[in-house]
Amino acid sequence: MDKRVKFDFEIDFTNGGGIQGQDFRLDIDGNDISDKELADYIVNDMRLLMVREVRILNKEIITEEHKRDLSNSPDYIDLSHVIHDGLITYKGLPAPIICDYLSREASRERYAPGTEFQIGKIEMVTNTGTYMDCPFHRYEDGKDLSEMPLESFTDLEGIVIRADYRKGLAVNADFFRGRELRNRAVLVHTGWDENWATEKYYDNHPFLTEDAAVYLRDAEVKLVGIDSHNIDDTRDNSRPVHSTLLRAEILIAEHLCNLGSVPDEGFTLTAIPPKFKGAGTFPVRAFAKVR
Repeated sequence: MDKRVKFDFEIDFTNGGGIQGQDFRLDIDGNDISDKELADYIVNDMRLLMVREVRILNKEIITEEHKRDLSNSPDYIDLSHVIHDGLITYKGLPAPIICDYLSREASRERYAPGTEFQIGKIEMVTNTGTYMDCPFHRYEDGKDLSEMPLESFTDLEGIVIRADYRKGLAVNADFFRGRELRNRAVLVHTGWDENWATEKYYDNHPFLTEDAAVYLRDAEVKLVGIDSHNIDDTRDNSRPVHSTLLRAEILIAEHLCNLGSVPDEGFTLTAIPPKFKGAGTFPVRAFAKVR
């Protein structure tokens, strides 16, 4: 059933003055909305500037027909696997160690009574979880993570190519013909992520063929991602897809997930790694923003 929130508010401004509102009603997507979300919505929707404090008063969730269409609000779909202590992403590479450097209990000796912190320690190889490859991963003279511009990772217009692994593991150039690819993030949905964290995930996985990589390079795509163990066929060691795409400074995202929830088009991809010098690969929090 449609839910709305009824509330009063008071807003103070940093340059003095304020505004108030009584018995406002707002459509919500779901059964509840926090005071913080509601305050942010008011400020953004009214395009207010120099806001110092927003107070939400007398909030009440009511059942009432929506007055406007909420379908145009963007949805965010997480495309990243959770990285946890002991996770094996790639056989032969060590699992991450995630632990306390300073535990909350130990921190109590350093801070005032009632104050405690946790400082974590992570030890891992860069090819862990859902990660991004940039040219330095393959080529010594290629750009590393610190040298790739932000626009390479952010708000990329996306397209999903469906290539069900049950119908064959090799994804060749034919899957991409007749599609609008230029300047886009091309995400290959095979469904292989359903095998994540199982023995089946590591072997006989779906992959792109060399002719697919050449086709995507010539189409001048921005990024190619796959929800599989590797974008190359790992039954040999030649890695033509990595070689072709990374030489052309086309980024590669591997071990994506949830691509089945992303529409074929009408979304943007963001997947940003930290700004490391001397590293060609690192985990990302990848997500699709669906309009």
